[in-house]
Amino acid sequence: MAARKTTRKTPAKSNTSKDELLTYYRDMLLIRRFEEKAGQLYGMGLIGGFCHLYIGQEAVVVGLEAASKEGDKRITSYRDHGHMLACGMDPKGVMAELTGREGGYSKGKGGSMHMFSKEKHFYGGHGIVGAQVPLGAGLAFADQYSGNDNVTFTYFGDGAANQGQVYETFNMAALWKLPVIFVIENNQYAMGTSQARSTSTEDIHTRGIPFGIPGEIVDGMDVMAVKEAGAKAVAHCRNGDGPYILEVKTYRYRGHSMSDPAKYRTREEVQKMREERDPIERVRAMLLEGSHASEDDLKAIDKEIKDIVNESAEFAKESPEPALEELWTDIYAEVAPQEA
Repeated sequence: MAARKTTRKTPAKSNTSKDELLTYYRDMLLIRRFEEKAGQLYGMGLIGGFCHLYIGQEAVVVGLEAASKEGDKRITSYRDHGHMLACGMDPKGVMAELTGREGGYSKGKGGSMHMFSKEKHFYGGHGIVGAQVPLGAGLAFADQYSGNDNVTFTYFGDGAANQGQVYETFNMAALWKLPVIFVIENNQYAMGTSQARSTSTEDIHTRGIPFGIPGEIVDGMDVMAVKEAGAKAVAHCRNGDGPYILEVKTYRYRGHSMSDPAKYRTREEVQKMREERDPIERVRAMLLEGSHASEDDLKAIDKEIKDIVNESAEFAKESPEPALEELWTDIYAEVAPQEA
């Protein structure tokens, strides 16, 4: 098999419109402020269990959602709040679920890792490392079987890339030419071990080569680069050419979860990334330098986003806890009648 050229960074298009930039800015800022608020509520004891924040990785999901269309599906792991917001799920319902309240997307019984929205084609949040990858291929198979041109975005991390079920799925997806985009959100540390110490391959996307799956590396701190790479991958899948791998190099500012002190990296490293590579600040600078928005305009957007997030937190606090009777509901799926 001929060697495939590795793309280190996908250049952003220079003709991104004002409206696109403002949409990216608003969507990424919503995720950032929502996650900051979730962190506060966790510290107050209003969110229990695990809580994995998406702060720093906002450009990944916002860029790929910009390349999607209605009907496309998405499935991911436990760092999932940003995915929910990016695909249009209501912040109130997401926050209420985080706090275990009746108004949540899973009626307060799922928590951070187990929220779903059939309306927005969001199929979870999954807590078992790598388990969502074969499920994502199954979603893509359903679309192929139905004869539509939808694609499935299947997200997993650099740590999950070492799971055996990932490669079983690569094989099946390539064999059947499934319309699935495997998105490796490579934040470089998995749960707490650097990629250099845990993964034999420097470029994880090249693991698709034995299966004939094309892929590339994308700058995950540049929302325009992500969108452009996403559009290329989507076109590949919609054309019936099978799966595609995007290894999106990104960075999380917080620990693996709220209980992780992140002592495996230095504060200086995190601060350098914040100051030089932040995805939101990059778009903010473009808006100001291109005279697409003023400082006052951006302050107004920030206030609007903060109001939305504060409303979601108040809704969550005021929503009642599930009734005890809810313990016995939604245990089994209703079986659809079979045709004779």
